[in-house]
Amino acid sequence: MEGQMTFEFAKRPTIKGYPELRWTGKRPYESTQYYPAQLRERYGEETNGWINKIFWGDNLQVMSHLLKEYRGKIDLVYIDPPFDSKADYKKKIEVKGVGKTETDSSSFEEKQYGDIWTNDEYLQFMYERLLLIRELLSDTGSIFLHCDWHKSHHLRCLMDEVFGVDNFVNEIAWCYYGPGSPGMRQFNRKHDNILWYSKTHGVWKFNADDVRIPHDEKTTGNFKQGLKGSGFIAGEYNLADGKIPEDWWEMAIAGRYPNDGMKRVGYPTEKPFKLIERIIKAASDEGDIVADFFMGSGVTQMCALKLNRKFIGADINLGSIQATTKRIISTMKSDGILTGFEVHNVNNYDFFRNPVEARDLIIEALEIQPFPQSDVWDGELDGRMVKIMPVNRIATKADLEELKANLPYKTYEKRKAENPTQPVERVTIVCMGHEPDLKASLEQELSEYKLDIEIVDILRDKKDLQLKREAEAEIVKEGNKLVIRSFYPMNLMQKLSLQKEYVEDWRQLVESIMIDWNYDGVVMQPAVTDVPDKKEIVNGIYDIPEDAGTIRVKITDLLAESLEMEVE
Repeated sequence: MEGQMTFEFAKRPTIKGYPELRWTGKRPYESTQYYPAQLRERYGEETNGWINKIFWGDNLQVMSHLLKEYRGKIDLVYIDPPFDSKADYKKKIEVKGVGKTETDSSSFEEKQYGDIWTNDEYLQFMYERLLLIRELLSDTGSIFLHCDWHKSHHLRCLMDEVFGVDNFVNEIAWCYYGPGSPGMRQFNRKHDNILWYSKTHGVWKFNADDVRIPHDEKTTGNFKQGLKGSGFIAGEYNLADGKIPEDWWEMAIAGRYPNDGMKRVGYPTEKPFKLIERIIKAASDEGDIVADFFMGSGVTQMCALKLNRKFIGADINLGSIQATTKRIISTMKSDGILTGFEVHNVNNYDFFRNPVEARDLIIEALEIQPFPQSDVWDGELDGRMVKIMPVNRIATKADLEELKANLPYKTYEKRKAENPTQPVERVTIVCMGHEPDLKASLEQELSEYKLDIEIVDILRDKKDLQLKREAEAEIVKEGNKLVIRSFYPMNLMQKLSLQKEYVEDWRQLVESIMIDWNYDGVVMQPAVTDVPDKKEIVNGIYDIPEDAGTIRVKITDLLAESLEMEVE
Protein backbone atom coordinates (compact mmCIF):
# COMPACT_ATOMS: atom_id res chain seq x y z
CA MET A 1 0.00 0.00 0.00
CA GLU A 2 1.18 3.53 -0.82
CA GLY A 3 0.48 4.72 2.70
CA GLN A 4 3.05 2.28 4.07
CA MET A 5 5.76 2.99 1.51
CA THR A 6 9.13 3.88 3.03
CA PHE A 7 12.33 5.33 1.57
CA GLU A 8 15.76 4.44 2.93
CA PHE A 9 18.72 6.85 2.81
CA ALA A 10 22.33 5.86 2.48
CA LYS A 11 24.23 6.78 5.63
CA ARG A 12 27.14 9.08 4.94
CA PRO A 13 30.37 7.96 6.58
CA THR A 14 31.94 10.18 9.21
CA ILE A 15 34.81 12.09 7.61
CA LYS A 16 37.93 12.08 9.75
CA GLY A 17 39.42 15.43 10.53
CA TYR A 18 36.24 17.44 10.02
CA PRO A 19 34.02 18.79 12.79
CA GLU A 20 30.48 17.56 13.18
CA LEU A 21 27.73 19.41 15.01
CA ARG A 22 26.23 17.74 18.06
CA TRP A 23 23.03 18.77 19.78
CA THR A 24 20.59 17.39 22.30
CA GLY A 25 18.20 15.03 20.55
CA LYS A 26 20.31 14.62 17.43
CA ARG A 27 19.57 11.33 15.78
CA PRO A 28 20.23 9.83 12.38
CA TYR A 29 17.52 10.40 9.82
CA GLU A 30 17.83 7.29 7.70
CA SER A 31 14.34 6.77 6.30
CA THR A 32 10.98 8.40 5.78
CA GLN A 33 7.51 7.26 4.84
CA TYR A 34 5.35 8.19 1.89
CA TYR A 35 2.70 10.83 2.54
CA PRO A 36 -0.28 11.11 0.21
CA ALA A 37 -1.18 14.33 -1.55
CA GLN A 38 -4.57 15.55 -2.70
CA LEU A 39 -4.86 17.49 -5.96
CA ARG A 40 -7.17 20.42 -5.20
CA GLU A 41 -6.82 22.95 -8.01
CA ARG A 42 -5.50 23.11 -11.57
CA TYR A 43 -4.80 26.28 -13.54
CA GLY A 44 -3.96 25.93 -17.23
CA GLU A 45 -2.76 22.79 -18.93
CA GLU A 46 0.23 20.49 -19.20
CA THR A 47 2.94 21.43 -21.68
CA ASN A 48 5.11 18.65 -23.08
CA GLY A 49 3.90 16.28 -20.39
CA TRP A 50 4.65 18.65 -17.50
CA ILE A 51 2.55 20.85 -15.22
CA ASN A 52 4.11 22.92 -12.41
CA LYS A 53 3.27 22.04 -8.81
CA ILE A 54 2.60 23.85 -5.55
CA PHE A 55 2.17 21.92 -2.29
CA TRP A 56 0.54 23.11 0.90
CA GLY A 57 1.83 21.28 3.96
CA ASP A 58 4.79 20.46 6.15
CA ASN A 59 7.75 20.39 3.74
CA LEU A 60 9.13 17.27 5.42
CA GLN A 61 5.98 15.49 4.35
CA VAL A 62 5.96 17.21 0.96
CA MET A 63 9.52 16.11 0.17
CA SER A 64 8.77 12.60 1.45
CA HIS A 65 5.84 12.53 -0.97
CA LEU A 66 8.01 13.73 -3.85
CA LEU A 67 10.62 10.99 -3.36
CA LYS A 68 8.37 8.49 -5.10
CA GLU A 69 8.48 10.30 -8.44
CA TYR A 70 11.29 12.87 -8.22
CA ARG A 71 14.10 11.20 -6.31
CA GLY A 72 17.31 12.22 -8.06
CA LYS A 73 15.43 14.39 -10.60
CA ILE A 74 15.39 17.95 -9.25
CA ASP A 75 18.09 20.09 -10.86
CA LEU A 76 18.18 23.12 -8.57
CA VAL A 77 16.95 23.84 -5.07
CA TYR A 78 16.86 27.33 -3.60
CA ILE A 79 15.58 27.61 -0.03
CA ASP A 80 15.08 30.58 2.25
CA PRO A 81 14.38 28.70 5.51
CA PRO A 82 13.83 30.14 8.99
CA PHE A 83 16.80 32.15 10.24
CA ASP A 84 16.01 31.77 13.95
CA SER A 85 15.70 35.53 13.95
CA LYS A 86 13.70 35.50 17.24
CA ALA A 87 10.90 37.42 15.56
CA ASP A 88 7.25 36.97 14.62
CA TYR A 89 6.60 38.13 11.07
CA LYS A 90 3.42 40.05 10.37
CA LYS A 91 1.44 41.17 7.37
CA LYS A 92 -0.80 44.22 7.31
CA ILE A 93 -4.35 43.22 6.46
CA GLU A 94 -6.23 46.19 5.03
CA VAL A 95 -9.79 46.52 3.76
CA LYS A 96 -9.60 46.99 -0.02
CA GLY A 97 -10.99 49.66 -2.27
CA VAL A 98 -11.68 53.33 -1.90
CA GLY A 99 -14.79 53.00 0.20
CA LYS A 100 -14.75 52.81 3.97
CA THR A 101 -16.43 50.55 6.48
CA GLU A 102 -18.16 51.71 9.65
CA THR A 103 -15.89 49.85 12.00
CA ASP A 104 -13.39 50.44 14.75
CA SER A 105 -10.60 49.64 12.34
CA SER A 106 -10.14 49.00 8.64
CA SER A 107 -6.76 47.31 9.07
CA PHE A 108 -4.73 45.18 11.47
CA GLU A 109 -1.49 43.26 11.58
CA GLU A 110 -1.81 39.49 11.18
CA LYS A 111 1.00 37.25 12.33
CA GLN A 112 2.06 35.06 9.40
CA TYR A 113 4.66 32.85 11.00
CA GLY A 114 7.09 32.74 13.88
CA ASP A 115 10.86 32.35 13.69
CA ILE A 116 11.65 31.58 17.31
CA TRP A 117 13.46 28.31 18.04
CA THR A 118 15.58 26.54 20.57
CA ASN A 119 18.98 25.77 19.09
CA ASP A 120 18.55 21.98 19.24
CA GLU A 121 15.08 22.09 17.73
CA TYR A 122 16.25 24.29 14.87
CA LEU A 123 19.27 22.13 14.00
CA GLN A 124 17.27 18.89 13.91
CA PHE A 125 14.59 20.59 11.80
CA MET A 126 17.14 21.74 9.22
CA TYR A 127 19.19 18.54 9.33
CA GLU A 128 16.24 16.36 8.34
CA ARG A 129 15.15 18.63 5.53
CA LEU A 130 18.64 18.96 4.06
CA LEU A 131 18.93 15.18 3.96
CA LEU A 132 15.68 14.97 2.01
CA ILE A 133 16.80 17.68 -0.40
CA ARG A 134 19.98 15.73 -1.06
CA GLU A 135 17.89 12.69 -1.99
CA LEU A 136 15.78 14.74 -4.39
CA LEU A 137 18.67 16.47 -6.20
CA SER A 138 19.96 15.10 -9.49
CA ASP A 139 23.62 14.10 -9.84
CA THR A 140 24.31 17.42 -11.56
CA GLY A 141 22.09 19.39 -9.19
CA SER A 142 22.87 22.18 -6.75
CA ILE A 143 21.37 23.64 -3.60
CA PHE A 144 21.51 27.33 -2.64
CA LEU A 145 20.68 27.83 1.04
CA HIS A 146 19.82 31.40 2.05
CA CYS A 147 20.63 32.39 5.64
CA ASP A 148 22.15 35.19 7.70
CA TRP A 149 24.38 35.75 10.71
CA HIS A 150 22.03 34.04 13.15
CA LYS A 151 22.74 30.49 11.95
CA SER A 152 25.08 30.68 8.96
CA HIS A 153 27.97 29.13 10.94
CA HIS A 154 25.84 26.21 12.09
CA LEU A 155 24.27 25.69 8.68
CA ARG A 156 27.68 25.60 7.00
CA CYS A 157 28.62 22.71 9.29
CA LEU A 158 25.31 20.95 8.56
CA MET A 159 25.80 21.38 4.82
CA ASP A 160 29.33 19.95 5.11
CA GLU A 161 27.92 16.94 6.94
CA VAL A 162 24.99 16.30 4.60
CA PHE A 163 26.48 17.18 1.20
CA GLY A 164 30.19 16.74 1.91
CA VAL A 165 32.93 19.27 2.54
CA ASP A 166 34.30 18.78 -0.96
CA ASN A 167 30.94 19.68 -2.51
CA PHE A 168 31.04 23.26 -1.32
CA VAL A 169 31.08 25.59 -4.35
CA ASN A 170 30.55 29.18 -3.15
CA GLU A 171 29.45 31.31 -0.26
CA ILE A 172 27.66 34.31 -1.74
CA ALA A 173 27.24 37.47 0.30
CA TRP A 174 24.12 39.40 -0.67
CA CYS A 175 24.79 42.98 0.43
CA TYR A 176 22.21 45.75 0.78
CA TYR A 177 21.79 49.16 2.36
CA GLY A 178 19.28 50.23 4.93
CA PRO A 179 18.70 52.41 7.95
CA GLY A 180 20.34 51.72 11.26
CA SER A 181 19.84 53.13 14.72
CA PRO A 182 22.10 56.01 15.87
CA GLY A 183 22.53 54.14 19.14
CA MET A 184 23.95 50.95 17.59
CA ARG A 185 26.95 49.43 19.32
CA GLN A 186 28.21 47.42 16.34
CA PHE A 187 28.48 47.76 12.57
CA ASN A 188 25.15 47.63 10.76
CA ARG A 189 24.30 44.05 9.74
CA LYS A 190 23.42 44.41 6.07
CA HIS A 191 24.24 41.19 4.28
CA ASP A 192 22.83 37.68 3.96
CA ASN A 193 24.73 34.47 3.23
CA ILE A 194 23.86 32.06 0.43
CA LEU A 195 25.62 28.68 0.66
CA TRP A 196 26.03 26.84 -2.64
CA TYR A 197 26.71 23.10 -2.61
CA SER A 198 26.65 20.53 -5.40
CA LYS A 199 25.17 17.05 -5.14
CA THR A 200 28.23 15.44 -6.75
CA HIS A 201 31.86 16.35 -6.16
CA GLY A 202 33.22 18.49 -9.00
CA VAL A 203 29.95 18.38 -10.95
CA TRP A 204 27.52 21.26 -11.21
CA LYS A 205 25.95 23.55 -13.79
CA PHE A 206 27.27 27.07 -14.22
CA ASN A 207 26.07 29.14 -17.14
CA ALA A 208 28.68 31.88 -16.99
CA ASP A 209 27.54 33.70 -20.13
CA ASP A 210 23.99 34.05 -18.76
CA VAL A 211 25.07 35.99 -15.70
CA ARG A 212 27.92 38.17 -16.93
CA ILE A 213 27.87 41.83 -15.94
CA PRO A 214 29.67 44.83 -17.49
CA HIS A 215 33.21 45.51 -16.42
CA ASP A 216 33.96 48.52 -14.27
CA GLU A 217 34.79 51.71 -16.21
CA LYS A 218 38.33 51.74 -14.77
CA THR A 219 38.84 48.20 -16.05
CA THR A 220 37.67 49.00 -19.56
CA GLY A 221 39.75 52.16 -19.65
CA ASN A 222 42.98 50.45 -18.58
CA PHE A 223 42.54 47.16 -20.40
CA LYS A 224 45.24 46.13 -22.85
CA GLN A 225 45.09 42.83 -24.73
CA GLY A 226 47.62 40.33 -23.43
CA LEU A 227 48.91 42.61 -20.68
CA LYS A 228 50.88 40.60 -18.13
CA GLY A 229 49.24 40.46 -14.73
CA SER A 230 45.99 41.93 -16.00
CA GLY A 231 43.97 39.00 -14.71
CA PHE A 232 42.53 38.27 -18.12
CA ILE A 233 43.15 35.33 -20.40
CA ALA A 234 45.59 36.49 -23.03
CA GLY A 235 44.80 36.36 -26.69
CA GLU A 236 41.08 36.25 -27.31
CA TYR A 237 39.43 37.73 -24.25
CA ASN A 238 36.50 39.90 -25.28
CA LEU A 239 36.04 42.64 -22.73
CA ALA A 240 32.63 43.56 -24.12
CA ASP A 241 31.20 40.20 -23.05
CA GLY A 242 31.39 41.29 -19.45
CA LYS A 243 32.72 39.53 -16.37
CA ILE A 244 31.47 36.80 -14.09
CA PRO A 245 30.15 38.44 -10.90
CA GLU A 246 32.07 38.23 -7.66
CA ASP A 247 30.70 36.21 -4.77
CA TRP A 248 29.29 39.38 -3.19
CA TRP A 249 26.18 40.85 -4.79
CA GLU A 250 24.99 44.34 -4.06
CA MET A 251 21.22 44.41 -4.55
CA ALA A 252 18.50 46.30 -2.74
CA ILE A 253 16.02 44.35 -0.66
CA ALA A 254 12.73 43.49 -2.36
CA GLY A 255 10.69 46.31 -0.94
CA ARG A 256 13.19 48.93 -2.08
CA TYR A 257 14.25 47.55 -5.45
CA PRO A 258 13.44 50.31 -7.93
CA ASN A 259 14.21 48.81 -11.30
CA ASP A 260 13.04 45.22 -11.61
CA GLY A 261 9.41 46.07 -12.37
CA MET A 262 8.04 43.41 -10.04
CA LYS A 263 5.02 44.06 -7.86
CA ARG A 264 5.46 43.28 -4.19
CA VAL A 265 2.82 41.22 -2.44
CA GLY A 266 3.46 42.45 1.08
CA TYR A 267 4.75 39.10 2.25
CA PRO A 268 7.31 39.22 5.08
CA THR A 269 10.92 38.42 4.12
CA GLU A 270 10.20 38.60 0.36
CA LYS A 271 13.42 38.39 -1.67
CA PRO A 272 14.19 40.47 -4.78
CA PHE A 273 13.49 39.03 -8.20
CA LYS A 274 16.98 39.90 -9.48
CA LEU A 275 18.63 37.84 -6.74
CA ILE A 276 16.72 34.65 -7.49
CA GLU A 277 16.91 35.25 -11.23
CA ARG A 278 20.72 35.26 -11.15
CA ILE A 279 20.83 31.99 -9.20
CA ILE A 280 18.40 30.22 -11.54
CA LYS A 281 20.15 31.48 -14.68
CA ALA A 282 23.55 30.43 -13.38
CA ALA A 283 22.79 26.98 -11.96
CA SER A 284 20.07 25.55 -14.21
CA ASP A 285 19.11 25.18 -17.87
CA GLU A 286 15.82 25.76 -19.63
CA GLY A 287 13.51 22.82 -18.97
CA ASP A 288 15.19 21.94 -15.65
CA ILE A 289 13.17 21.41 -12.47
CA VAL A 290 13.66 24.17 -9.88
CA ALA A 291 12.31 23.64 -6.36
CA ASP A 292 11.77 25.87 -3.33
CA PHE A 293 10.44 24.17 -0.19
CA PHE A 294 10.13 27.37 1.85
CA MET A 295 8.21 29.14 -0.90
CA GLY A 296 7.03 32.31 0.84
CA SER A 297 5.59 34.71 -1.73
CA GLY A 298 6.54 32.57 -4.73
CA VAL A 299 9.42 34.63 -6.14
CA THR A 300 11.38 31.46 -7.02
CA GLN A 301 8.37 30.00 -8.82
CA MET A 302 7.73 33.22 -10.72
CA CYS A 303 11.38 33.45 -11.79
CA ALA A 304 11.44 29.81 -12.89
CA LEU A 305 8.29 30.34 -14.94
CA LYS A 306 9.68 33.44 -16.65
CA LEU A 307 13.00 31.70 -17.37
CA ASN A 308 11.38 28.64 -18.95
CA ARG A 309 12.14 26.27 -16.11
CA LYS A 310 9.78 23.81 -14.44
CA PHE A 311 9.00 24.46 -10.80
CA ILE A 312 7.92 22.74 -7.61
CA GLY A 313 7.04 24.83 -4.56
CA ALA A 314 5.90 24.11 -1.02
CA ASP A 315 4.99 26.02 2.11
CA ILE A 316 3.18 25.31 5.36
CA ASN A 317 1.62 28.77 5.52
CA LEU A 318 -1.74 29.21 3.80
CA GLY A 319 -0.92 32.86 3.10
CA SER A 320 2.08 31.71 1.08
CA ILE A 321 -0.08 29.41 -1.05
CA GLN A 322 -2.52 32.20 -1.79
CA ALA A 323 0.19 34.80 -2.51
CA THR A 324 2.05 32.43 -4.84
CA THR A 325 -1.10 31.31 -6.65
CA LYS A 326 -2.09 34.92 -7.25
CA ARG A 327 1.41 35.85 -8.41
CA ILE A 328 1.71 32.91 -10.83
CA ILE A 329 -1.74 33.50 -12.34
CA SER A 330 -0.81 37.14 -12.91
CA THR A 331 2.53 36.17 -14.48
CA MET A 332 0.87 33.63 -16.78
CA LYS A 333 -1.62 36.25 -17.98
CA SER A 334 0.84 39.10 -18.45
CA ASP A 335 3.55 37.01 -20.15
CA GLY A 336 1.24 34.73 -22.15
CA ILE A 337 2.74 31.62 -20.54
CA LEU A 338 0.87 28.42 -21.41
CA THR A 339 2.34 25.94 -18.93
CA GLY A 340 -0.13 25.62 -16.07
CA PHE A 341 0.23 24.62 -12.45
CA GLU A 342 -1.50 22.52 -9.82
CA VAL A 343 -2.12 23.08 -6.13
CA HIS A 344 -1.81 20.00 -3.92
CA ASN A 345 -2.53 19.43 -0.28
CA VAL A 346 -0.26 16.96 1.52
CA ASN A 347 -1.68 14.80 4.27
CA ASN A 348 -5.00 16.63 4.49
CA TYR A 349 -3.47 19.81 5.84
CA ASP A 350 -6.35 21.98 4.78
CA PHE A 351 -7.61 22.84 8.26
CA PHE A 352 -4.32 24.42 9.21
CA ARG A 353 -4.46 28.20 8.93
CA ASN A 354 -1.83 30.20 10.75
CA PRO A 355 1.08 28.61 12.62
CA VAL A 356 1.20 31.42 15.14
CA GLU A 357 -2.47 31.09 16.10
CA ALA A 358 -2.77 27.30 15.78
CA ARG A 359 -1.93 26.45 19.41
CA ASP A 360 -4.65 28.70 20.84
CA LEU A 361 -7.12 27.47 18.24
CA ILE A 362 -6.36 23.85 19.15
CA ILE A 363 -6.93 24.58 22.84
CA GLU A 364 -10.27 26.17 22.02
CA ALA A 365 -11.39 23.52 19.51
CA LEU A 366 -10.53 20.54 21.74
CA GLU A 367 -11.93 22.32 24.81
CA ILE A 368 -8.66 21.98 26.71
CA GLN A 369 -8.48 23.73 30.07
CA PRO A 370 -5.30 25.80 29.63
CA PHE A 371 -2.43 26.05 32.12
CA PRO A 372 -0.90 29.47 31.37
CA GLN A 373 1.84 29.20 34.02
CA SER A 374 3.01 25.61 33.51
CA ASP A 375 6.46 24.84 32.10
CA VAL A 376 5.38 21.30 31.24
CA TRP A 377 1.72 21.08 30.29
CA ASP A 378 -0.44 23.21 28.03
CA GLY A 379 -3.62 22.21 29.81
CA GLU A 380 -5.95 19.45 31.00
CA LEU A 381 -8.55 17.45 29.09
CA ASP A 382 -10.81 14.81 30.71
CA GLY A 383 -8.39 14.26 33.58
CA ARG A 384 -5.35 13.96 31.31
CA MET A 385 -2.37 16.31 31.12
CA VAL A 386 -2.08 17.80 27.62
CA LYS A 387 1.09 18.64 25.74
CA ILE A 388 0.78 20.33 22.35
CA MET A 389 3.67 19.55 20.04
CA PRO A 390 5.09 22.12 17.56
CA VAL A 391 2.33 23.22 15.21
CA ASN A 392 4.45 24.00 12.14
CA ARG A 393 5.51 20.42 11.35
CA ILE A 394 5.08 16.76 12.28
CA ALA A 395 6.10 15.75 15.79
CA THR A 396 9.34 13.81 16.14
CA LYS A 397 11.13 12.00 18.96
CA ALA A 398 13.42 15.01 19.26
CA ASP A 399 10.39 17.12 20.19
CA LEU A 400 9.87 14.94 23.26
CA GLU A 401 13.20 16.01 24.76
CA GLU A 402 11.81 19.24 26.23
CA LEU A 403 8.85 17.37 27.72
CA LYS A 404 11.07 14.69 29.27
CA ALA A 405 13.44 17.29 30.70
CA ASN A 406 10.64 19.13 32.52
CA LEU A 407 8.53 16.27 33.87
CA PRO A 408 7.95 16.33 37.68
CA TYR A 409 10.01 13.23 38.44
CA LYS A 410 9.97 13.74 42.22
CA THR A 411 6.17 13.69 42.13
CA TYR A 412 6.23 10.60 39.91
CA GLU A 413 8.54 8.79 42.32
CA LYS A 414 6.14 9.50 45.18
CA ARG A 415 3.13 8.31 43.18
CA LYS A 416 4.95 5.17 42.10
CA ALA A 417 5.82 4.33 45.70
CA GLU A 418 2.20 4.82 46.78
CA ASN A 419 0.61 2.90 43.86
CA PRO A 420 3.30 0.82 42.09
CA THR A 421 0.84 -0.84 39.68
CA GLN A 422 -0.85 2.39 38.53
CA PRO A 423 0.30 4.95 35.95
CA VAL A 424 1.85 7.99 37.59
CA GLU A 425 0.29 10.28 34.97
CA ARG A 426 -2.24 10.18 32.18
CA VAL A 427 -0.87 12.16 29.26
CA THR A 428 -2.37 13.32 25.96
CA ILE A 429 0.04 14.52 23.28
CA VAL A 430 -1.58 16.62 20.56
CA CYS A 431 0.25 16.89 17.26
CA MET A 432 -0.20 17.61 13.58
CA GLY A 433 1.26 14.45 12.14
CA HIS A 434 3.95 12.42 13.88
CA GLU A 435 6.61 9.80 13.47
CA PRO A 436 5.09 6.31 13.58
CA ASP A 437 6.95 5.21 16.73
CA LEU A 438 6.47 8.39 18.75
CA LYS A 439 4.30 6.83 21.46
CA ALA A 440 6.34 3.64 21.72
CA SER A 441 9.55 5.61 22.05
CA LEU A 442 8.22 7.71 24.93
CA GLU A 443 6.74 4.69 26.70
CA GLN A 444 10.01 2.82 26.45
CA GLU A 445 12.17 5.68 27.73
CA LEU A 446 9.86 6.28 30.68
CA SER A 447 8.84 2.68 31.26
CA GLU A 448 9.63 2.77 34.99
CA TYR A 449 6.80 5.24 35.54
CA LYS A 450 4.11 3.43 33.54
CA LEU A 451 2.77 6.60 31.91
CA ASP A 452 -0.65 6.26 30.27
CA ILE A 453 0.10 7.98 26.94
CA GLU A 454 -2.44 8.92 24.28
CA ILE A 455 -1.54 10.51 20.93
CA VAL A 456 -4.13 12.78 19.31
CA ASP A 457 -3.07 13.40 15.72
CA ILE A 458 -5.27 16.17 14.40
CA LEU A 459 -4.32 15.46 10.79
CA ARG A 460 -5.50 11.86 11.15
CA ASP A 461 -7.91 11.68 14.05
CA LYS A 462 -9.59 15.08 13.88
CA LYS A 463 -9.97 15.74 10.17
CA ASP A 464 -13.34 17.41 10.67
CA LEU A 465 -12.19 19.69 13.47
CA GLN A 466 -13.11 23.29 12.78
CA LEU A 467 -10.43 25.71 13.84
CA LYS A 468 -12.05 28.86 12.55
CA ARG A 469 -15.42 30.50 12.10
CA GLU A 470 -16.83 29.57 8.73
CA ALA A 471 -17.61 32.19 6.12
CA GLU A 472 -21.09 32.84 4.75
CA ALA A 473 -22.07 33.72 1.20
CA GLU A 474 -25.11 34.13 -1.03
CA ILE A 475 -24.46 33.18 -4.66
CA VAL A 476 -27.31 32.94 -7.19
CA LYS A 477 -28.02 32.60 -10.89
CA GLU A 478 -29.81 35.54 -12.46
CA GLY A 479 -30.51 34.66 -16.09
CA ASN A 480 -27.12 34.03 -17.72
CA LYS A 481 -25.26 35.74 -14.88
CA LEU A 482 -23.67 34.32 -11.75
CA VAL A 483 -24.14 36.92 -9.02
CA ILE A 484 -22.41 36.95 -5.65
CA ARG A 485 -24.81 38.98 -3.54
CA SER A 486 -22.91 38.81 -0.28
CA PHE A 487 -19.86 37.31 1.38
CA TYR A 488 -19.13 37.43 5.09
CA PRO A 489 -15.75 35.97 6.16
CA MET A 490 -16.56 35.66 9.85
CA ASN A 491 -13.01 35.09 11.07
CA LEU A 492 -11.73 38.17 9.24
CA MET A 493 -14.68 40.27 10.35
CA GLN A 494 -14.10 39.28 13.95
CA LYS A 495 -10.49 40.52 13.70
CA LEU A 496 -11.78 43.78 12.18
CA SER A 497 -14.47 44.14 14.87
CA LEU A 498 -16.89 44.34 11.96
CA GLN A 499 -20.58 43.38 12.02
CA LYS A 500 -22.53 42.23 8.94
CA GLU A 501 -24.74 45.29 8.91
CA TYR A 502 -21.75 47.61 8.70
CA VAL A 503 -20.13 45.98 5.65
CA GLU A 504 -20.44 48.65 2.97
CA ASP A 505 -19.27 46.39 0.12
CA TRP A 506 -18.39 42.73 0.70
CA ARG A 507 -15.90 42.92 -2.16
CA GLN A 508 -13.62 45.04 0.02
CA LEU A 509 -12.92 41.91 2.09
CA VAL A 510 -12.04 39.66 -0.86
CA GLU A 511 -8.63 38.83 -2.28
CA SER A 512 -9.77 36.70 -5.24
CA ILE A 513 -12.61 34.73 -6.79
CA MET A 514 -12.15 31.52 -8.80
CA ILE A 515 -14.96 29.83 -10.72
CA ASP A 516 -15.06 26.37 -12.26
CA TRP A 517 -18.05 26.13 -14.63
CA ASN A 518 -17.81 22.34 -14.92
CA TYR A 519 -16.60 21.03 -11.57
CA ASP A 520 -15.90 17.29 -11.60
CA GLY A 521 -16.39 16.87 -7.86
CA VAL A 522 -12.67 16.44 -7.11
CA VAL A 523 -10.38 19.05 -8.68
CA MET A 524 -11.22 22.70 -9.27
CA GLN A 525 -10.16 23.92 -12.71
CA PRO A 526 -11.08 27.61 -12.65
CA ALA A 527 -12.05 29.19 -15.94
CA VAL A 528 -12.54 32.51 -14.14
CA THR A 529 -9.63 33.86 -12.12
CA ASP A 530 -10.71 37.23 -10.77
CA VAL A 531 -7.49 38.33 -9.07
CA PRO A 532 -7.42 42.14 -8.91
CA ASP A 533 -4.47 44.32 -7.95
CA LYS A 534 -3.94 45.25 -4.33
CA LYS A 535 -6.11 48.40 -4.32
CA GLU A 536 -8.79 47.09 -6.68
CA ILE A 537 -11.78 44.88 -5.94
CA VAL A 538 -13.32 41.81 -7.56
CA ASN A 539 -16.20 42.02 -10.03
CA GLY A 540 -18.76 39.78 -8.33
CA ILE A 541 -20.94 39.29 -11.46
CA TYR A 542 -19.89 36.79 -14.14
CA ASP A 543 -21.28 35.51 -17.45
CA ILE A 544 -22.31 31.85 -17.29
CA PRO A 545 -21.20 29.95 -20.41
CA GLU A 546 -23.80 27.92 -22.29
CA ASP A 547 -22.04 24.62 -21.61
CA ALA A 548 -21.83 25.17 -17.85
CA GLY A 549 -22.47 22.16 -15.64
CA THR A 550 -21.79 21.99 -11.93
CA ILE A 551 -20.55 25.43 -10.86
CA ARG A 552 -18.06 25.69 -8.01
CA VAL A 553 -16.98 29.04 -6.61
CA LYS A 554 -13.96 29.72 -4.42
CA ILE A 555 -13.86 33.06 -2.60
CA THR A 556 -10.63 33.90 -0.78
CA ASP A 557 -10.61 36.65 1.80
CA LEU A 558 -7.83 38.99 2.92
CA LEU A 559 -6.63 36.41 5.47
CA ALA A 560 -6.11 33.89 2.65
CA GLU A 561 -8.95 31.78 4.04
CA SER A 562 -11.36 30.44 1.44
CA LEU A 563 -15.00 29.50 1.14
CA GLU A 564 -15.81 26.95 -1.55
CA MET A 565 -19.37 26.15 -2.54
CA GLU A 566 -21.37 24.75 -5.42
CA VAL A 567 -24.18 26.70 -7.03
CA GLU A 568 -27.33 24.91 -8.17
